[in-house]
Amino acid sequence: MGATTTLGLAVPVLLGQVQTGKVVASQIPLPPPFRVPLPIPPVLIPSRNPAFPDADYFEITQRVARQQIVPGVLTELWTYNGSYPGPTIISRSGVRTVVRHRNTLPVPTVVHLHGGHTPPGSDGFPTDLVYPQPGAAVPMKAMPGMESTGMHDPLARTSVGTRAYDYPITQRAATLWYHDHRMSFTAQSVYRGLAGFHLIGDAEADALPLPRGDRDIPLMIADRSFAADGSLYYPALDPAALSTPGTPDPYMGGVFGDVILVNGAPWPVCEVQAVRYRLRLLNASNARRYQLGLSPQPPGGKGFTQVGSDGGLLRAPVRHDTIEIAPAERFDVVLDFSRYQVGQEVTLTNQLGSGTTARVMRFRITRRAADATTIPAQLSTAEEVVTRQAERTRSFAFQNHSRRSWTINGKEFDPVHPVATPRLGSTEIWRFTTDFHHSVHIHLVQFRVLSRDGKKPGPYDSGWKDTVDLKPAEETAVIARFTDYPGRYVMHCHNLEHEDMAMMATFTVT
Repeated sequence: MGATTTLGLAVPVLLGQVQTGKVVASQIPLPPPFRVPLPIPPVLIPSRNPAFPDADYFEITQRVARQQIVPGVLTELWTYNGSYPGPTIISRSGVRTVVRHRNTLPVPTVVHLHGGHTPPGSDGFPTDLVYPQPGAAVPMKAMPGMESTGMHDPLARTSVGTRAYDYPITQRAATLWYHDHRMSFTAQSVYRGLAGFHLIGDAEADALPLPRGDRDIPLMIADRSFAADGSLYYPALDPAALSTPGTPDPYMGGVFGDVILVNGAPWPVCEVQAVRYRLRLLNASNARRYQLGLSPQPPGGKGFTQVGSDGGLLRAPVRHDTIEIAPAERFDVVLDFSRYQVGQEVTLTNQLGSGTTARVMRFRITRRAADATTIPAQLSTAEEVVTRQAERTRSFAFQNHSRRSWTINGKEFDPVHPVATPRLGSTEIWRFTTDFHHSVHIHLVQFRVLSRDGKKPGPYDSGWKDTVDLKPAEETAVIARFTDYPGRYVMHCHNLEHEDMAMMATFTVT
């Protein structure tokens, strides 16, 4: 890690001027890297439910489980179906998907399908709590609800035990993910393990000769720290934290771990053939940004060919030497391992890290194989959106307010009073300005990045996105169309410590 500097009276710190947050050092001896095989999250098989006859139906139980992350040690986690990451859900565009979540954890939960174009009742609004089912680990009377945050929401849709989240899946093929979204406790819940992939396919994506099957690999990248007994080590992970909102000083700038996990394994190794692979990169860290590179670079450089972003396929591929990825962003890339020699090892590095966080995972090339895949010059005919379609422009300032809160336009999160009321079917330009690093996520919509500081978009802004990485003192403009679903949604910083400390705002589509 770079040097840590505290700025003024505010809590955020900049590590080497490229990160906002503070490291929590592990207390357990860390395992050597590249010894653990890369796990692949299990794929959940849909069933049928007479209550939803036209839907692919899934059931997930949220429960406490113990999993070996550090070799030889069991770590207690909060999980979807007993594993971290949770099971992967695969949907088809145009086919309704219903996921019933059963909560047996000791706390309320909220599930958000990140990147989903979803009706408000299933979007995972942060006060729409699902309380544990009767007989769970902690009695209902001891359950902290929104009262523990000092927040009252008369519009909240709460339930006990279960909730069926109903997703129409009226969107393009894309790499989405689902995670907990409980107001003021998202950082703790995701850190404890509540995250999983949700992939969408469609006919356009199926027609492309891109890698598929075992050569299409989802990679959930996250940093964690571990206590001396092997438990997760986080500033607020103690019994009192179950009812204490937010993140304690001085970590509200963001919590960084010193162990890099990929699909729940520390610095894993993946054996690959000398062919093309599609990697679905997800930054599921609370606060850490990554600049991913390859060591060694393949002959000629440009080892990453980006084919997709948060919202699905790009119109044309983009080649990169490195990929900068902020919390919650996704990049679908193709790596051609035939550019290397059999027996060679290729390390996925993090050029924003040092020490234990400078490396992510390793690929080991085992043999030559047939490869019928290609990367077409045109990937998609996705609809474009142009600035002349915009009906209005709105501005939002993401700023640190005090040692206890972050704000949007100087205000802490208010679930009832919206900061914007876009009209259903309208197109708007939203301008974001920042003080420190903020990874801004808008629910409901995908957007296009129009500009950064009045200039063209950055090298990692291609395609449709739902999350944009904002650098310190930067202004970024995006354009989005608000379609299909009236109701209330949120936008927020996806540095989860910022989000929990009130950097969130309600908007209502009218």
